[in-house]
Amino acid sequence: MSLKAAFIFLDTGANSKTDRSVVSTPGVELTVVGTANYADAEAVARHLVEDGIVAIELCGGFGTSGVARISNAIDGKAAVGAVRFDIHPGLGNKSGDSIFG
Repeated sequence: MSLKAAFIFLDTGANSKTDRSVVSTPGVELTVVGTANYADAEAVARHLVEDGIVAIELCGGFGTSGVARISNAIDGKAAVGAVRFDIHPGLGNKSGDSIFG
């Protein structure tokens, strides 16, 4: 059985219903989802966990508050990790906390 994992990224123009893809390898089934803000990402994370995802990695656009929000939203039902940038070059050198929160 392969690991069911997800990667959630942020983009103000993202539509989490359509901006998604699944990559399957022998060891991992990775669902990638674009979300527009932290609230959208929280809802997506809850649905992913309901669908059997056991590991969620968050893009570097999530600041510390954003990571905490996702962790709280899924209530320990999956492991949560994050790519870390204190400021993100794709976000005008700001933290996602100031943009998406």
